[in-house]
Amino acid sequence: WPTAWDFWVCLRRRRCKKTAGQDAGGRPMEFQREPGRIYAEEEGRVIAEVTFPDRDGAADIDHTFVDDTLRGQGVAGQLLQAAADQIRAEGKRARATCSYAEIWFERHPEEADLLCP
Repeated sequence: WPTAWDFWVCLRRRRCKKTAGQDAGGRPMEFQREPGRIYAEEEGRVIAEVTFPDRDGAADIDHTFVDDTLRGQGVAGQLLQAAADQIRAEGKRARATCSYAEIWFERHPEEADLLCP
C-alpha cells in the first residue's frame, strides 16, 4: 500500500481485497523466523514483528509491532500465536512483558501453561 490513507479509503469503500493476515496481493502473510524473533517484511522494511529473546532460561515476549496499514486485521495475534508455537516447540517457558502479549495471553487461556509461574 502506498500510504495508510490509501488503505483507509480502500477499506471505507469496501473494495479492498486484503483480508486478515494477507498481503496486498491477497496471499497469506508469511513470517520470517529467527531465534527470538518473528517478523514480516515488505519492500525491505519490517511491517510486523514480535521479539522474544531468551532471558534467564525463558523467552521474554518484550515487543510487538504492526504497521499502521495492517492494524485491526489480526496480524499481532498471528504473531503471538506463532511465537507461542515456536517457544513451545523449543521446550521453553515464556514471560509476557509486552503489554499486548499480556492481553493476548489473557484472551487465550489455552496458552497460559506456557507462561512462567
